[in-house]
Amino acid sequence: MADLSTLARPYARAAFDYANENGAVNEWENFLFIASQIVNDKAFLNWLENPAVTAEHKSAALVDLYDSQVASDDDSAFKQLLANHNGAHNDGTISYPAVSPALNNFVKQLAEQERLALLPEVYEHYRRHKAVSLKQLDAYVTTAYPLTDAQREMFQTRLAASLNASVVIHETVDPSLLAGATIKVGDKIIDDSMRGKLQQLKTQLTA
Repeated sequence: MADLSTLARPYARAAFDYANENGAVNEWENFLFIASQIVNDKAFLNWLENPAVTAEHKSAALVDLYDSQVASDDDSAFKQLLANHNGAHNDGTISYPAVSPALNNFVKQLAEQERLALLPEVYEHYRRHKAVSLKQLDAYVTTAYPLTDAQREMFQTRLAASLNASVVIHETVDPSLLAGATIKVGDKIIDDSMRGKLQQLKTQLTA
């Protein structure tokens, strides 16, 4: 049997092609990201695999959960998670549209074909299609303290210029870095943290 990644590819391709042609790339990506987080929950995945639950009920549960937690006016953990994932500072003003009829139909098709468990892999392939299309790269920035708006803009501008690509910043705070930051883009890691510099000094002194 083909692995999950292989099975997910045609669904991701179809999803991206449709979203790209209809100006809904970010809308679909946002839903797929949240849906992949939900499906990665073991309890929810077990519920999806219950044959007594209808495909319609399964797809409706995912869509309703997204609409109630992300597309509503109320703040929620999922909305905060999505804002952080998109490299945005959620001050309560960010809003996301409800699931569109086309996206709803896509989820229904996955459910009818018993493929909802593939959503995490569909999301990853979808992101790759988007990155190739937009020449977009993900930069994972870890700092000792939360970034200010000015610092975030500085990272965005400098990375975009050095990489010659659109850059999406994903922020993480790690106090153990002491100061500075580490940046990971693809397989490349730049360690400009105080912890990293101290480790280099220690290595030089003991060499």
